[in-house]
Amino acid sequence: FSLPLCQGNVLDQFFCELPQILKLSCSDACLREFKLLVFSTFVFLGCFVSLVLSYVQIFRAVLRIPSEQGRHKAFSTCLPHMAVVSLFLSTVMFAHLKPPSISSPVLDLAVAVLYTVVPPAVNPLIYSMRNQELKDALWKM
Repeated sequence: FSLPLCQGNVLDQFFCELPQILKLSCSDACLREFKLLVFSTFVFLGCFVSLVLSYVQIFRAVLRIPSEQGRHKAFSTCLPHMAVVSLFLSTVMFAHLKPPSISSPVLDLAVAVLYTVVPPAVNPLIYSMRNQELKDALWKM
């Protein structure tokens, strides 16, 4: 966080991201980029492993539910959440692990919007779609 910035301080993003700050640096940022990549990989793997273990436990518990209707209700709650989490994780991985050769300001901004705006915006919609009154109102529209 003590990088000298020689290309100004304007980012091609709508929020401050470390890879974007490293692009503005006039010092050799290869070592810093490598450290950031290693740190990000460990954090991502830690989150991913704990997430997978959590879902394994959830699915084991759901499969022990004796009624078919109960299992269906539990899976209908879990699967949309998994879809949102998968969207978030895949776009974050793409944003931070893509090769610099395919990097462009427009692509970086689009991917950043995907993983910062779309999952939080989609979550209420997904969970409200379980409400029968809302479903009926949408079908009427």
